[in-house]
Amino acid sequence: MESQTIIHPLVKRFQEIRKHSEEICKPLEIEDYVVQPIVDVSPPKWHLGHTTWFFETFILIPNFPSYEVFDPQYNFVFNSYYETIGARVIRTDRGNLSRPSVSDIYRYRNYVDEKMKLFLESDFMNDSIATLLELGLNHEQQHQELLISDIKYILGHNPLFPVYKDNIELQEKTSGSNKMLRFSEGIYEIGFEGSGFCFDNELARHKVYLNDFEISECLVTNKEYLEFMEAGGYEDFRYWHADGWNWVNENNVKSPLYWHNIDGKWMYYTLSGLKEVNPNEELCHISFYEASAYASWKDMRLPTEEEWEVASPHFQWGKRWEWTNSAYLPYPGFKKEPGAVGEYNGKFMVNQMVLRGASTATPNGHSRNTYRNFFQPALKWQFTGIRLAK
Repeated sequence: MESQTIIHPLVKRFQEIRKHSEEICKPLEIEDYVVQPIVDVSPPKWHLGHTTWFFETFILIPNFPSYEVFDPQYNFVFNSYYETIGARVIRTDRGNLSRPSVSDIYRYRNYVDEKMKLFLESDFMNDSIATLLELGLNHEQQHQELLISDIKYILGHNPLFPVYKDNIELQEKTSGSNKMLRFSEGIYEIGFEGSGFCFDNELARHKVYLNDFEISECLVTNKEYLEFMEAGGYEDFRYWHADGWNWVNENNVKSPLYWHNIDGKWMYYTLSGLKEVNPNEELCHISFYEASAYASWKDMRLPTEEEWEVASPHFQWGKRWEWTNSAYLPYPGFKKEPGAVGEYNGKFMVNQMVLRGASTATPNGHSRNTYRNFFQPALKWQFTGIRLAK
C-alpha cells in the first residue's frame, strides 16, 4: 500500500487561499495585469506581489533563519502603506511598474509559497506566529475582493467592454418583501465576541443605546433607484449633502457606476460583459453620497452601523456592502497593536464611512456581521448597495 502524504492543516489552508488569488487572475490577458486607471484601483499583478510580500516581510524574514529574500527591491515595490517598513512606490505609480514582469511575480509567489510550506511545518512555527498568519490570510482574502473590484473597473473602462468570465455576477434578487423590520429602543451589544478571527477594529464588544428604529428587509433594487433618477434626483440639491452636491456637479454624475444610456436604454457593465439593467436586481456600485441622497428622497435615512448589526440576524445580507450613516471611528477600548501590524486599521479612522455585510465579490469564509469595512464617501467601485432605515 502506498503511503499518503499528510498535509498540515495550516499549510492546506494557506495553499487554498493563495491558489484562489491566482484563479481570480486566470481569465486575464497579460496586458490586463498592469493597468491602473485611477488611484484607487491597483494593477492585478501588484495585488499578487503585495500579498506575497506580506508573508515574506512579516513571517519569513523575522522568523525563519534560513530564509533568503527573493529580491531586495520588492520591499520598495510592494509595501502598500506601512510607514514602519520603510519607503515604497507611491500608490499612483503602481501602474507604471512594467517591471517586475507578471512572470517574475508568479515566480516570486512560488518561491515564497514553497518557503512558507517549509516554515509552517518547522519547529519555528508557534502560536503567536499562527495569529499573524491568520491576519495574513485574511489580508489576502481582502485583496481577492479588491482584485475582482479592480479587474471590473479596468475592463469596465475599456471601450470594448470585454468579458472577464461568462455567467458571473448574474444573480437573482434576494427573496423577501419590502417590509420594514421594527426594533424597540433599548440597550444592545455590538462588536466581535467568541472564537475565530476578527480584525482589531471589531473589538471590543460593548453596549450601545438605540432609539426605536425600522430597517428594510431588502436592499434597494435597480428599478427603485431608476425612479429616483427619473424624478430628477441628481438635479435636486435638496437631497444631497453639500460635499455630495459638489461631487455630483464637479464630476457630472448622473447614474451608478457602469451604467450607460445607449439608444435610450440603460445598460450595465458586468463581469460577463455589457447587459441591459435588470430592474429586479439589487443596486450596485453606489457612493455614500448617492445612497444618502436616495434615502433622503424616500424620506428615510441610512442605518447606523449599530442598528445594522443589531438587526442583521433578521434579514439576508452578503450580496452588497451596505453603506451606513456611521463615521469610521474606534470602538471604546480600541488599542492599536505595536509595530507595523498596528497600522492595519487604526490610522484610517478619519474621513471615512462604515459599510457592513459583504458582497458577491467577498471570498467564502471572509464575512461576519461584525465586519467593519470603510471607504471615503465618494468611492463606488466596490460592490456597494443601499438598505434604508427610519
